[in-house]
Amino acid sequence: MLEVQSLTKTYRGIPAIDHVSFRVGAGEIVGYVGPNGSGKSTTVKIVTGLLEPGEGRVLFEGHSIRDNLTAYRAAFGYVPEEAHVYTHLSGLEYLQLVGRLRNLPEPLIDLKANRLLALLGLESWRHSPITLYSKGMKQRVLIAAALIHDPRLLVFDEPLSGLDVVSARLFKDLIQQLAAEGKAILYISHVLEVVEVVCHRVIVIAKGKILADAPPAELKTTLQLANLESVFAQLVQQQDTQAVARDLVRTMAVTHG
Repeated sequence: MLEVQSLTKTYRGIPAIDHVSFRVGAGEIVGYVGPNGSGKSTTVKIVTGLLEPGEGRVLFEGHSIRDNLTAYRAAFGYVPEEAHVYTHLSGLEYLQLVGRLRNLPEPLIDLKANRLLALLGLESWRHSPITLYSKGMKQRVLIAAALIHDPRLLVFDEPLSGLDVVSARLFKDLIQQLAAEGKAILYISHVLEVVEVVCHRVIVIAKGKILADAPPAELKTTLQLANLESVFAQLVQQQDTQAVARDLVRTMAVTHG
């Protein structure tokens, strides 16, 4: 469904991503993980049509997204890492706005917006301005906005940010249900415990290059490691965090130069 072909993007001659390629099929949840500055955000901006690549292309259902960006954007839902919403609007008004931008009929907008808010625990807040919402409540509004038009592709960038335990559990069940309905899901997260549980495949990127693309179980078996966090640390050559933590505590205790 979604195919990324040899994407390259440079800033001032420095590559943010370097010939990045991967696929996300219908009914598949693909995790996209990497350390800060690895190229995840650049990839997401290109995949969502917000940024043009220097080289390479993104295909959706066999066609370049640049051929008809409007049609492509109508086919995907996106939850960004930062919850940028119109805070003067209520949750219901925000979803109504999104529904109109998606060209949904008014009766359907009202039906779906109210049901989504109720299912996400926001029914009693639906008429309150979003400025009064907590971070987790804003995140649930963004999730509702990504779902309201029944997209075929979903891009979730740190979707658990701000969610409480119950909401996070609901979201994990939700994306598995979405995949069962045939949706293609690109899941960007630092919460590797969740990625390991819900994703069919995991792509590891560091310094703009893809280091691995395989099911979590295969990565653990190949590298003979117990969990995805250990796989990630080895692949990206992560520093010895315990040693650094000890040095930080020692530095705190220094009393003279």
